[in-house]
Amino acid sequence: VTALAAAVARLWPEVSTHSVDPGWVPTKMGGPHAPDDLRLGHLTQEWLATTDAAETKTSGGYWHHQRREAPHPAVYDVAFQTRLLEALAGATGVTLH
Repeated sequence: VTALAAAVARLWPEVSTHSVDPGWVPTKMGGPHAPDDLRLGHLTQEWLATTDAAETKTSGGYWHHQRREAPHPAVYDVAFQTRLLEALAGATGVTLH
């Protein structure tokens, strides 16, 4: 998902797109001992959608608790993004360009 958001940011610079890590929250997937607060997991998404903060105006960011962080290096690897988009197009019939 993070690489897809970065690819969209690269291909469509006029579209604002970001990816968000809500944290390790206590859900069925995260388990009961996850340290983050489930009630706070949505705040970054809300903030990105409503803020005028300058740091959010550059598309393609990866965010965790309202802070921009560095994702895995593959996220910004254009060859990886291309392979991802080709695989998704093969599965869905939708090509992004």
